[in-house]
Amino acid sequence: MSMIKFCQKTIDRIFILHHKPITKKWATRIAIALLTAFLTANVSLAVTGNGESQIANGKEPIPISQSPIANPQQLLQQGKEFFQAEQFSEAVTVWQQAVSASKVSGDKLNQARAYNLLSAAYQQLGQLPEAQSAIAASLSLLGSPENRDDSTDRLSIFAQALNTQGHLQLALGKPEAALITWQQAAAIYSQIKHPEGIIGSQINQVQAMQYLGLYRQARKSLEQLETTLQNRPDSTIKATGLHSLGSIMRAIGELEKSRQLLQQSLKIAQELRSPAAISAAQFSLANTARAIAKRVERSDDTAAKIEIQNAVNAYREAAKSSTSPKMQVQAQLSLLSLLVETEQFAEAEKLRSQIEFDKLPPSRSAIYAQVNFAQTLMKMSEASRQLSIASGDEKQTTYIAQILAQAVQQAQTLKDIQAQSYAVGSLGRLYELNQQYKEAQKLTHEALVSAQSIDASDIAYIWEWQLGRLAKNLGNRKDAIAAYTTAVETLKSLRSDLLALNPDNPDVQFSFRESVEPVYRQLVDLLLSTETETSQENLLQARSVIESLQLAELDNFFQEACLNAKPVQIDRVDPTAAVIYPIILPNKLAVILALPNSPLRYYTTIKPAQEIVALLDELQQDMGRISANKEQILHLSQQIYDWIIRPAEADLKNTQVQTLVFVLDGLLRNIPMTALHDGKQYLIEKYSIALTPGLQLLPPQPFKRKQLRTLAAGLSQARQGFPALPNVRRELEEIKTQVSATQELLDGEFTEVNLQTAINSVPFPVVHIATHGQFSSTSENTFILTWNNKVNVKELDNLLRRREQQESRPIELLVFSACETAAGDDRAALGLAGVAMRAGARSTVATLWQVNDESTAVLMTEFYSELAKGVTKAEALRLAQQTLLQDKRYKFPYYWAPYVLVGNWR
Repeated sequence: MSMIKFCQKTIDRIFILHHKPITKKWATRIAIALLTAFLTANVSLAVTGNGESQIANGKEPIPISQSPIANPQQLLQQGKEFFQAEQFSEAVTVWQQAVSASKVSGDKLNQARAYNLLSAAYQQLGQLPEAQSAIAASLSLLGSPENRDDSTDRLSIFAQALNTQGHLQLALGKPEAALITWQQAAAIYSQIKHPEGIIGSQINQVQAMQYLGLYRQARKSLEQLETTLQNRPDSTIKATGLHSLGSIMRAIGELEKSRQLLQQSLKIAQELRSPAAISAAQFSLANTARAIAKRVERSDDTAAKIEIQNAVNAYREAAKSSTSPKMQVQAQLSLLSLLVETEQFAEAEKLRSQIEFDKLPPSRSAIYAQVNFAQTLMKMSEASRQLSIASGDEKQTTYIAQILAQAVQQAQTLKDIQAQSYAVGSLGRLYELNQQYKEAQKLTHEALVSAQSIDASDIAYIWEWQLGRLAKNLGNRKDAIAAYTTAVETLKSLRSDLLALNPDNPDVQFSFRESVEPVYRQLVDLLLSTETETSQENLLQARSVIESLQLAELDNFFQEACLNAKPVQIDRVDPTAAVIYPIILPNKLAVILALPNSPLRYYTTIKPAQEIVALLDELQQDMGRISANKEQILHLSQQIYDWIIRPAEADLKNTQVQTLVFVLDGLLRNIPMTALHDGKQYLIEKYSIALTPGLQLLPPQPFKRKQLRTLAAGLSQARQGFPALPNVRRELEEIKTQVSATQELLDGEFTEVNLQTAINSVPFPVVHIATHGQFSSTSENTFILTWNNKVNVKELDNLLRRREQQESRPIELLVFSACETAAGDDRAALGLAGVAMRAGARSTVATLWQVNDESTAVLMTEFYSELAKGVTKAEALRLAQQTLLQDKRYKFPYYWAPYVLVGNWR
C-alpha cells in the first residue's frame, strides 16, 4: 500500500488524534480536523468516525472577506469552516485576524480560543514551532490571574487547549508530558460534567500509555472505558465511543473484540437513524474484516476469502448509507484498493467509473483522494497487464496524469506544500512506470524539494527512493547508490515516526514490507551487483544495510523504536566465530561471510527469489511434521548447505572457526541451520550454532557462571484450550538435579503475578519457561501461556525487564522449551528474535516448532548438565542436540533441530 493512502487516514472520532501511538511528524500529517474536537464548542459530534462533517459538508468554504470582520466570533467561525474544509492556510489567516480583533476588544477568552485554534492549524501545516507558540499563548491567557474564573466557558476552553497541547506534545515525542496533560484535561471535563470530553481525553491517555509501553495500564483503561460506555444509555455519544474503542482494539490486534464493539456501535447508530454514525461503523467494520483477512490469509485461505467478502460488502454499505460525498468517495476508494489488491480487476473496473470526485470541495482530503485513485489505477495497470501502461495505450496514462495534475493545482491553490509534494511525486511515479525517466526525475526532484522545505522527512525518503530507482534505470549506478543510501539514512532518522504504522491495519493503508523493506533490499542488491569483484567498501555497506533492515523489522514488530544498535566487529566478540549473512535478492541468494581478522568474503547462487522461497517453504513445512519424507528433507537440507556453507568450507576450516553465527533473512529465519547437511554430517555435528539479528544488537558480555541460579516455571496440565504437557514436570525436576539453586513454579503456581514476584525478588541469571506459546510476525500474536492467562510479548517484556531496570542485572539466559512459531507465518521468527532482544536477556533458547515434550525433557537435562560444566551456551546446546541425534528414537531432525539460540552464544 502507498504512503499516500496513509495520509487519508479515516477519522474514527474527532476527539481522537489517532488510535495508534503517533510520533513527531506523522502526528501532524494524519490528523484531518481531529484537533477541533475540543476546539469547536458546539460541534463535538459534527465529525464522526468516518471523517464525515455535518457542518459545511460538501459545500465550498466561505471565501475570506475582503473587508476585515471586526467580530471575533465571526472570524472564529469562518476559520473553523476553512479548517473543516482542510484549507489550513486560510484558517491560519482568519484566526490570526481573530487574535488581533480579540486583543482590540479585550476579549481574553476569545483570544485564547483563537490561539488554540491557530495551534491546531499550524500542526496541520507542519509548523510545529508556531504551533508551540500559539498553544503557549492560549494557556498563558487562560491561566492568568485575571482570567481564572470557574465559568464553564473558560474551563471548557482550557480543557480544549490542554487536549491540543497533548497532541502537540505527542507529535514532538513527549508522551509522558502528553499523558499528564490529557489527565488534566479529563479532570476539567469531569468538573464541568462533559461526558464526551471525558471519554475523548481517556482515549487520548490510552494512546500515550501505548507509546510509553504501559500496555497493562492501557488495557485496564480500555476495560474501564468500555464499562463506562456500556453503562450509558444508547446515544450518539455511546455509538461514537464504542466506534472509537473498536478502532483502538483493531490497532492493538484485538480483531474479534474490535468487530464486536463496532457491531454494537452500528446497531445503536441504526436505532438512532444516524447516517453518519452508520456509515462510520460500516467503514470501520470493513477495515477490521480486511485486517482479519490479512492475518489468516496464509494459514486459512477459505477464511481469508470470507473476510475479504465481508470487507467488500461493508465498504459498499458504508458508501451507500452515507449522505456525505467525502465518505462515499473514501469508502469507494478503499473498496477499489481492496479489489485491486485481491486481483478482482473486473469488479475494480466497474467501480472506478462510479467514483465522483467532482462532489468534493477543494481540500487536502480531496487531493489525497485523487492521488490515491491515481495510484490505484497505476497498480491496476501493473498488476493486471490489461490497462494502458502495460499495453501501450496512451489514453489511460493521460487520464491518470490529468487527475494528478488537478491534484497538484489544488494543492498549489491551497498553499498546501505537503499535499503538493505527494501529488507531484506521484506524477513522477507515473512517468517512471511509463519509462519516461528524465521527466520522472525532474518531477521527483521537485517533490523532494517541497518535502524538504517543510522538514517532511517521512515524505522525503519516498522521493529519495524513487530517485534511486530512476538513476538505476538510467544506468547511473553511482547516483542510484547515493540516492538509496540517502533514503536509508532518512529512514534511520525516522525510526520513531514510522513505527506507529501498523502493517496489517487497513485504516492506515501502509505496509512496511512494501514501503520500507524494499528500500533496504534494493540498496543491498545495487551494492552487490557489479560485473567486477565487489569491493570491501560495498560489502561493508551491504552488511551494515542488512543489519539496519533487521533492526527496522524488529522495531516494526514492536511498533516502537526499542533497540539500541552499536556497531561491533566479530573479532572483538569471539575470535573463534564466523558470522554468515545469507540475503535473498530478486535473482540470487547472496552470502557475506565475516571471518575473524579477515576481509569480508562474498559469494552467490544465481536463482530466482521465488524458487529459493519455495524451497525454503517446503523444507520448513516438512521439518515440522514427524510424518514427513525424511529423504526429501535431507535432499532439501543439502541444497541449502550447498548455497550457504559449501563455498566457505575451506575458509572455515583454515581459520579454525568453532561457532557459526547466522544473521538470517526472510524465510531463512524459519529454517534450523543446525540441520543443514553436507552429504555426510549435519552442520551441528561440526560447529556450535547461534542466531542474531545482527552484530550491532549483540550484548557484548559473556555468560557469568558464578552460580547457575535458575527460575523454572511451567505448565504440565491442559489449560485454556491447550493440551497437557505431562513431561514438563519431569523436565523441571531434571533441571533441579543439574542446578541446585532452582526455584520452581509449576501449574497453579505459575501465574503472571508469581512469576513477576519471583523475578523481582531474586536475581536469577537463568529463567526457564516450559509452556505453550507462539512466536508470530506480529507482537499481538506472540505470547506464552500461564496457569490463568495468556501473556503477550509486550507484557512479558515489561515483566522480565523490570528487574533489569531496578538492579541493572539482565537475565543471562531465557529458555522457552515448548513454544513454537506460528503455522503459515513466513515471518514468525521475528517474534522469536523480538522476544529475545526485548526481554533484556543476553541469550534466548527457543524452538521453531512444538516438539515432543519427552524428547524436550531429555535435551534440557543434557543442556543444563553441559552448561554447569562451564562450556559456552552454544556448545551446551550443540552437545544436547547431539544427544538426541545419537538416540535412535530421536535422530530425526524433527526432534532436535528446532532448538535455536538467539543472542550471545558464549
